[in-house]
Amino acid sequence: MSQRHDTSPPLGRLLTLDLTAGRAEYSAIPIDILKECLGGASLGTHLWLESARIDVEPLSPANPLVIAPGLLTGFPVLAANRTSFVAKSPLTGLLSESTVGGYLGPHIRASGWDAILLKGSSASSVYVLIDQDDEVQIISASGLWGLDTFETTQRLKEAHGGDIEVAAIGLAGENQVFYASVIAGGIDSRAAGRTGMGAVMGSKNLKAVAIRKGAPRQAADRKAVAGLMSDLNKRIAQKTRAFSQFGTAGGVITCEATGDLPIQNWRGGSFSGAADITGQTMAEKGMVIGHYTCWGCPIRCGKDVRLYVGDRAGEKSHGPEYETIAGYGSLCLVDDPRYVAAANDLANRLGLDTISSANAIAFAMEAYERGIIGEDQCGGPILWGDGEAVLRLLGEIAAKRGLGGLLAKGVRSAGVALGPLAQEFAVHAKGLEIAFHDPRAFTSMAANYATALRGGCHLESLSYYVEGGAYPKDLLGMDHDLAPASADNKAELTVKMQDFMTVFNSLGVCKFLARTHVTLEEFAKWVNAALGWDISQDDLLFAAKRAFQLRRLCNIALGVTRKDDTLPPRLLSQPRPSGRAAGILPFLGKMLDEYYELRGWDAEGLPTLDTLLEFCLLAYLDKLGLRKDVLSNRATGPV
Repeated sequence: MSQRHDTSPPLGRLLTLDLTAGRAEYSAIPIDILKECLGGASLGTHLWLESARIDVEPLSPANPLVIAPGLLTGFPVLAANRTSFVAKSPLTGLLSESTVGGYLGPHIRASGWDAILLKGSSASSVYVLIDQDDEVQIISASGLWGLDTFETTQRLKEAHGGDIEVAAIGLAGENQVFYASVIAGGIDSRAAGRTGMGAVMGSKNLKAVAIRKGAPRQAADRKAVAGLMSDLNKRIAQKTRAFSQFGTAGGVITCEATGDLPIQNWRGGSFSGAADITGQTMAEKGMVIGHYTCWGCPIRCGKDVRLYVGDRAGEKSHGPEYETIAGYGSLCLVDDPRYVAAANDLANRLGLDTISSANAIAFAMEAYERGIIGEDQCGGPILWGDGEAVLRLLGEIAAKRGLGGLLAKGVRSAGVALGPLAQEFAVHAKGLEIAFHDPRAFTSMAANYATALRGGCHLESLSYYVEGGAYPKDLLGMDHDLAPASADNKAELTVKMQDFMTVFNSLGVCKFLARTHVTLEEFAKWVNAALGWDISQDDLLFAAKRAFQLRRLCNIALGVTRKDDTLPPRLLSQPRPSGRAAGILPFLGKMLDEYYELRGWDAEGLPTLDTLLEFCLLAYLDKLGLRKDVLSNRATGPV
């Protein structure tokens, strides 16, 4: 019989920091809430709704910011290191989240906390230091305000010791750029990148959160966890070898070949320069000089590179990953890896989401090409393929200077400001710039982008993993055909993968583990061994489905209906002109009808009363200001 070890602090400790009053408060998260929500964005959503009104302004003191590690984050489970930042997004206006790896979440868990809730706003700039033995300080950041994220992290480590982990904002967060990110780890640069959580921190005059390293959390059944992880480690070595060698940057050429790589603000079909900006090419050119791993992960997908251009030429930096290469590279027709790496470094220092900022820059390049904006507005030409222009625009966006002031609000806002033609090539879903996997190549991604809770997010489903063969469809209980150009069965795939990825997020497990063909049954075993619970795969799936329905209900309360579950004109009506995905357009209407029926929503995309009853969500109607008579029990069907 395995011995049990219960020496770690109990689960369910919430740290609330009132930045207005400058004080810390301690409370408990009931165990039934943890079992209902698990952790990550799901727990963060619950805590946010307990603390705020859904109609708060995103950049007001009334918008709390919740930092919630996944349920398994910090326990001896491989790649369990993810943490979610939850708040109302200034970019989309929706209750949203951004997730980060690295060491932040395990440090939070090791310090004895299961979530941190930041409310109010400080009258002057501050940072938070969370030390051992529940010691928490709110300290003046007057000497840090204006520094980039790397400098901020270095200064705090010099002041408080190298065993702290720092999550900081840069100039973009201070200036409340709508897609400002939070950078954890300084130069190692793990980013809570999407939806503008850095701007929320900036609105609170909060420069950084620093957390002292504590003793790792112990598993309830160490022997059982060790056995489960031994098997997983073998599969990681077999299935993620390419990630270990080149990181996600190694997939650029494959994505170009399948028509998945976005080109020239999503209007191109093929890019001859793709081979020049891959992870393999960076390694061959000697740019890659080391590997970086998140806490507890043997994959080591992070790469260190030497910079050759920009104001830090000659220095080491975190290497660009696939999304960043696609954005600053093919989307802008930049084929020089030196400029892609420099843009990545600059965005991380400034605290800018690389996906949103790259979309904004490509949008500006097309607006300039079409004569919608001129050199007087741009401070000079911004031409396709110009790496120097990319660097210049990143600085202007973070400073909200010149054209950067317009782009800092995102492409949805910029498109409206520049007129109807510009709106045609402003590529976003619900205000969030779309991530760099083309829904005309893998059409299930069209259903995902249209229905994803935070907007144009690929991570909410990763359904292209299944369409591309990286995750077997039979493990999802699917034996249907998934032809790339067809809409058939794609709604079912999207629902299943959204629910599956919600489990990943709630547990705090890196989604790259999907490549090891991990299953819900395995997840349940990990939870039970690590926490001493008795939970089933059905329990995990129910929790994920419930979390998804609750966030959809929040979106409904903020005005989202079927009219918002759509894609921009370029992706719905303009096929790629060349390459493997040429001529394909997603049949979104058919997929939405099927998707709504599978979710238990009516034809307008509203959850029915029966669905809310099934997931015990009726009590949220009053909280969200929704009238019961607005919802129905109508069966879904063709509109």
